[in-house]
Amino acid sequence: MNDSENLSLDAWKDFSLSQADLDFINNYLFEVETPLTEAELAPLVVEQRLQREREERLAHRQAGRRIYFPKETYHVGEKIVFPSLGWKKAEVVHVRPGSNPDLGDFDVIEVLFEDGTSKRFAARLAEHKLNQLPKETVEEKPIRVEQILKLFGDKIEEGIRLGLQKADGLVRIAGRWFPRALLIDVNTGHLNLAEAILDEKQGGPLPTSALIEQIELPAGVNPKLLEFSMNYALQEDERFDEVGPAGQVWWYLRRMEPEDVQQPPPWLRYTDIPYDRSVLTQEMLAFEASLDDELSPLLSAGNAPAVSEVTIVLTYPHWRAGTLPISARTRGLFPTAYESPRVLFRVVDAHTKEETTAWVVRPHGYVVGLSTLYKKYGLFPGSLITLRRGKPGQVVVEAKLRRPVRDWVRTVLVGSDGELVFATVKHNLGFEFNERMLLVVPDVAGVDEAREKITRQRLPMEKLVETVMRDLSRLNVQGHVHASELYAALNVIRRCPPGLLLALLTQNPNYRHIGDLYFRIGEAEEAYE
Repeated sequence: MNDSENLSLDAWKDFSLSQADLDFINNYLFEVETPLTEAELAPLVVEQRLQREREERLAHRQAGRRIYFPKETYHVGEKIVFPSLGWKKAEVVHVRPGSNPDLGDFDVIEVLFEDGTSKRFAARLAEHKLNQLPKETVEEKPIRVEQILKLFGDKIEEGIRLGLQKADGLVRIAGRWFPRALLIDVNTGHLNLAEAILDEKQGGPLPTSALIEQIELPAGVNPKLLEFSMNYALQEDERFDEVGPAGQVWWYLRRMEPEDVQQPPPWLRYTDIPYDRSVLTQEMLAFEASLDDELSPLLSAGNAPAVSEVTIVLTYPHWRAGTLPISARTRGLFPTAYESPRVLFRVVDAHTKEETTAWVVRPHGYVVGLSTLYKKYGLFPGSLITLRRGKPGQVVVEAKLRRPVRDWVRTVLVGSDGELVFATVKHNLGFEFNERMLLVVPDVAGVDEAREKITRQRLPMEKLVETVMRDLSRLNVQGHVHASELYAALNVIRRCPPGLLLALLTQNPNYRHIGDLYFRIGEAEEAYE
């Protein structure tokens, strides 16, 4: 890339839309009448900027003077500039007819340069190599645009998106922008028909094209513009929800979406408790990441490697709700969307190849629609689940099964007083599991009642941690509890992210970290000394 003919790299690195860029985008969209994405607008904006820069640079070099071309006619006193001589400036001081039978009728001009030297040049000469700008002044646009987009494409697309969001008169649907003034009118009657069509389809989903086919909209209109206008009208009506993955637009009736899609199920709800993350060690941070908890602040990490398969441990809240977490490791496997908060897709059972409907609930970081699969294979909290990227719109879910074996495992029981009790009981298990996080729950309804009772007591998280810590320490002859055991058990009672739990354990002097994320209550430590 030639720096003398391009904007500086820093200008592209810190890209933001200028007013000239906005004017260009508006005019272009009005001209082509086709909604475009940021990715489609980016090369157009870059090329337009390069063109403006060329024109500005040329105007600066000319400084109000004419560019010398042998084909032009010049007069005494005219000020001209010579691109082939490094843009040297001169004034025409004499003009006379040329004399060369091979060249025909032409002029010879004498010019005086700013350094005092003079020189003669041909004029009114139709055929001459200097009648075009020198090759080095011609922009090689395709290469330049591609190079800039390769280096800074993401930044440029982000800058376009942020700039257009602040601009008046443009609307965005499914990642595409278009002037509001050009939208085709879609009235209430059209939308009522769309609702009836989706109602007949049990809520949906249906693509926009399927709705348009059954609704009388203006004929002879650009199909892309018609579809965009319909999408905009549906988006602005609260009855409809756009649930398609990025690049696809599917519509669903909001009132017919499952309840756990519209709001988090009770087992996933969490009231934020501030805590100091600076007390967490690298070991603790790595442990936190391994748990795939959607409440961990790892979801925003942009450097998570793209993977095609992830095995996670099913925790009690997600087991009970029939959901899966969207974590830094798992998010790349699930479909996402440009704007839609809820995305519909298909879960494929790896064992039977059966497909069921599932939803990504982006604002709250979970996937709902797994209850049937969990029950089919008799899974419990602590079971291992493998997620794989499937065909577009699909995620393959495999419950890791094994030959049933009877083991002594941690079990959640409900006492005669209605309180929760953690005990070691023998069970026949036909799935692979994380030994520390396994929790068999024989009486789900009883646990729900006990959990509700604890919730009504409004006990502080510190008190719940202490209670669960004491219960679990009694199951171990050494009296210590691993952080993963405590995390798994505590989340039966109340939703708690691992970072908060580790911070509470680290900052409370009553707990002693004895290494490898094992903790003891202080008095228990003294009892073993």
